Amino acid sequence: MSNPSNPCHIGYNLTPEQIEEMERDVVVILQELIRIPSVNHGEGRGDERAAAQYCADKLAEVGITSELIETAPNRVNVVAHIKGRDQNRPGIVVHGHLDVVPANAADWSVDPFSGELKDGYIWGRGAVDMKDGDAMFLALVRAWSRAGFLPPRNVLLIFFADEEAGSVYGSRWLVKNRPELFEGYSEAISEVGGFSVTISSGHRLYFVETAEKGIQWMKLTATGDAGHGSFINPANAITKLTRAITRIGEYQWPARETKTGSKFFSKIAELVGEPYDPTNPRPLMKHIGGAARMMGATVQNTANPTMLEAGYKANVIPGSASAVVDGRFLPGFENELESTLRELTAGDAEIEIMVRDKALEVEFEGPLVAGMCDAILAEDPEGVPVPFLMSGGTDNKALSDLGIIGYGYSPVRLPEELDFFALFHGVDERIPVDGLLFGVRVLARFLSNC
Repeated sequence: MSNPSNPCHIGYNLTPEQIEEMERDVVVILQELIRIPSVNHGEGRGDERAAAQYCADKLAEVGITSELIETAPNRVNVVAHIKGRDQNRPGIVVHGHLDVVPANAADWSVDPFSGELKDGYIWGRGAVDMKDGDAMFLALVRAWSRAGFLPPRNVLLIFFADEEAGSVYGSRWLVKNRPELFEGYSEAISEVGGFSVTISSGHRLYFVETAEKGIQWMKLTATGDAGHGSFINPANAITKLTRAITRIGEYQWPARETKTGSKFFSKIAELVGEPYDPTNPRPLMKHIGGAARMMGATVQNTANPTMLEAGYKANVIPGSASAVVDGRFLPGFENELESTLRELTAGDAEIEIMVRDKALEVEFEGPLVAGMCDAILAEDPEGVPVPFLMSGGTDNKALSDLGIIGYGYSPVRLPEELDFFALFHGVDERIPVDGLLFGVRVLARFLSNC
């Protein structure tokens, strides 16, 4: 099935033997990357050095030169420029991140940093977020280099540090301090997109990320009268703070329609034979299984209390108490989040904005999107590519400051029964080997031609 609006051929441009070697390569690379515990603990405490050196070494093995950029002690990024055939055409950024969140080994059924191959899956922290994508990107460009193949345009391959803690030492740093790296590049692909979800009608959808919610982390502070814990105190700061936090936690945010959400839920409604109500798409969630874990948060703004701090002794009423709220806003509804929270906290707490980052939304159309869709359909003719809005964010936010249009596209075909979304930052994170091989083949079709 081909898209007439897509000028890309979507062939492999690699021989069957080269494809098989690429498939063997991607499995080994993912296992070896997982065995490097590039854990990001937040607050500047992370270490991507060994993982970055591994990537640089794998590139050097096939003659690809890269640059290691250290932005703080042990916070290391990898940058490689891969020359394309058409030097007059804007290039594409292909980027992943090397850091992973911590894992408590006692909770896992396998060693989280073993990269174990078991039951048809590769297990370990980073298997889906996002060393699988890193492995696919590496395996593909290595296959190109071994075959002497030049992609149709320049490719900027980057493995960022610090994505799991705000990208301060990764994409944010490079965009601010090394913007020349990105000159001549107009589009980008990265994580959390192109994966399959089987809905209740039996259709296998492939979610291509075209939008991201914005982020607003806020500190709430309540002040009151300090005093002895045995006294009556109607101006207790903790009481005031908890009133405000309870109102936030129990608030029912209204459903809001976005351009991406409209396309996504309209397609779901069409496939399952039910109506789509733009004012309330929530009834359609029952058709998308575990994907509702993320998608439920993409029809509304959200605000979740995540941290509390107050007091220093059992018999002392403190004069202040604070909390942190993780707020996420939909594209086009940035102001609604803050104005609502100020109403909910009025009289009890003051709000200080700690971190604020934009929402993103791009159209699900054009030659690049057509190429993405056709590459998926070439490997799975029964697939249905759809755009989706992600509840979190990626390094595409930083690249957007330079005008680079980003998509989530690191494809993987998943078993119907796998709760993929539960694996992000979850216990027993794992990815099916056949899904990984599917993904690297899709990327080979897409990036070798578009």
